Amino acid sequence: MLIRARDSVLIVIDVQEHLVPAMQAPARTLKNTKMLLMAAQENAVPVILTEQYPKGLGPTVPEIAKAAGAAPVVSKLHFSCMEDEKFAEVFRGLTRRQAILAGMEAHICVVQTAASMLEEGYEVFVVSDATASRTLESEKACLARMSASGVNIVTTEMVVFEWLGKAGTPAFKRLLPIIK
Repeated sequence: MLIRARDSVLIVIDVQEHLVPAMQAPARTLKNTKMLLMAAQENAVPVILTEQYPKGLGPTVPEIAKAAGAAPVVSKLHFSCMEDEKFAEVFRGLTRRQAILAGMEAHICVVQTAASMLEEGYEVFVVSDATASRTLESEKACLARMSASGVNIVTTEMVVFEWLGKAGTPAFKRLLPIIK
């Protein structure tokens, strides 16, 4: 199945000030998350950001918050975003069937959110190079678990180019410099 901009919601999970430094490959995760946010904007894909217990883990890192623009930020305590009433209301209200997940931590909030969304019948895509955990073992294990459960494991470029659909468009020309 293709990832279609008209069917997608980009969900950036818990990319917060006190989490980012502890992650594997934080620079890669931030770079690719920013690319996803720019591509979402170019392709009219709605975005939701979450923050897990921001009082303790801090706010979303400034570079991601800036790239997300006016996207809603939902504070939560549940590990699965779908267990949080506010998030579920915002997400379901968009009436889109594809959830594109990026963020932290892969083996906690990302995997639980993906599982909850699968249970509700959504098509779920986890962007492996825009998702991170504190340890490589946790990251690998959760990606394998999600894949075996029916979650589509994709990369940033896969998402961006599937949203674009073709070359030569104004959106393609604006995004090409950030992809190179």
